[in-house]
Amino acid sequence: MTTHANGSGNDLIQVRDLQMHFPVTKGIVFQRQVGAVKAVDGVSFSIKKGETLGLVGESGCGKSTTGRAILQLYRPTAGEVLFQGQDLVKLKGEDMRRMRRKVQMIFQDPYASLNPRMTVGDIVGEPIRVHNLRQGKAVRERVQELLQLVGLNPYFINRYPHEFSGGQRQRIGIARALAVEPEFVVCDEPVSALDVSIQAQVINLLEDLQDRLGLTYLFIAHGLSVVKHISDRVAVMYLGKVVELAEGSKLYTMPMHPYTQALLSAVPIPDPRVEKRRKRIILEGDVPSPLNPPSGCHFHTRCPIVIDRCKVEEPPFADYGNGHFAACWRARESIELMPGRGAEAIAPPPVAAPPAPQA
Repeated sequence: MTTHANGSGNDLIQVRDLQMHFPVTKGIVFQRQVGAVKAVDGVSFSIKKGETLGLVGESGCGKSTTGRAILQLYRPTAGEVLFQGQDLVKLKGEDMRRMRRKVQMIFQDPYASLNPRMTVGDIVGEPIRVHNLRQGKAVRERVQELLQLVGLNPYFINRYPHEFSGGQRQRIGIARALAVEPEFVVCDEPVSALDVSIQAQVINLLEDLQDRLGLTYLFIAHGLSVVKHISDRVAVMYLGKVVELAEGSKLYTMPMHPYTQALLSAVPIPDPRVEKRRKRIILEGDVPSPLNPPSGCHFHTRCPIVIDRCKVEEPPFADYGNGHFAACWRARESIELMPGRGAEAIAPPPVAAPPAPQA
């Protein structure tokens, strides 16, 4: 039975058993560790070149921490992050600085991620100068090219961040990430701070840039509705672990994990007749603390179809066929057992039972 969602040799990024535990200390002078917040607790997946992997889950599940740990903005507690076969976890100093040309990040908050004391020209031009990609006037010309590439007026180069709207600031953040001509970009909830009308524009821009520049994305978001339009595959995360991973079409029509089904039932459907007859799957209780996660399956405290085995034994992250991974003891019958049959409301045609896990 497969335990890692890592694929073949043509993967650009391979994440293996990634862990990010933040120590909790006690005392003022002589601090001693009394526990650890398990923000990311054994995450494995791979991303092929030119692909977009969507990573979704509710607040506090470890999505953003995963993205930052992959790029070594946080040094992982354990695990491997292989980029073109090279383990980023082992890189330090000058080697890591050179690698940052290939891996970049678009941050969530366009208001906090841009230095208010720097002009747009300085913000976008700084990485170009740091990596010695251009010199003198060529830096300014390159910055204007990048601004035009992301849909901004190239003559905005002397303006400051406070003179722009939220959507324009996020475009500046995208231009800054692209300044060093990266191959892999982590998009950390790049549209969550924007108006709904602007979200579609930014997502369309990211898709267009991917086609033109051959980029590979890890696209982090709160909801399945946002990642549906941009992602080739989608990974669902809960309390530090990936609980399901599949191609977008399969995940939306045949979700295997109860948590994924609950998320899908919350996605509004623009059809009043469907909305009227379908039932939401309401999860009871709150998300447990990552400081003291539940034994067995982390989701068992809120799962409507929990059995005794879920409480004591952690389910393996198994491949149920064609790259559809799930971590649930009842994955094969979960759709029939879930109250309200939320998956059926998302995909009105009957859903066939998933195949048995591959050996």
